[in-house]
Amino acid sequence: MTVRVERSFELPAEPEQVWTFIADPEKRARPISVVSDFDKTGDRTATWYLKLPIPVVDRSIAVETEEVDFDPPHRVEFVGRSKVMRVVGEHELEPIDGGTRLITRFTVDGKLPGVERYFKRNMDEELHNIEQALLDDLGIEA
Repeated sequence: MTVRVERSFELPAEPEQVWTFIADPEKRARPISVVSDFDKTGDRTATWYLKLPIPVVDRSIAVETEEVDFDPPHRVEFVGRSKVMRVVGEHELEPIDGGTRLITRFTVDGKLPGVERYFKRNMDEELHNIEQALLDDLGIEA
């Protein structure tokens, strides 16, 4: 089973301001509750370490990520690969009257039982965490 989620947020900030957060892979990773650590490994690569609360996984999971599409200040897409899942994350910025619409998409393909179920149940909260971190970074109160 594959989990796909898409959400959009309208933010009272210019696209360039929102891009500063979205273009930073560490800022994108840190708000996600299951990310326990993060290492930038190259110009467009990083390793996310996840601790998933599912029975078949009892250790931290290294997810090797690579930005495969980077078009400032409009779009970034990354692919993450590990032994337990493959994830694709996309962030698109659209200028709107009074700010920016951020469209976020995640696709998770699990390779172990429980991975997709975890993300299906928790993806809305994880996206909310990213939105809140972005608002905090911009100095905007929700």
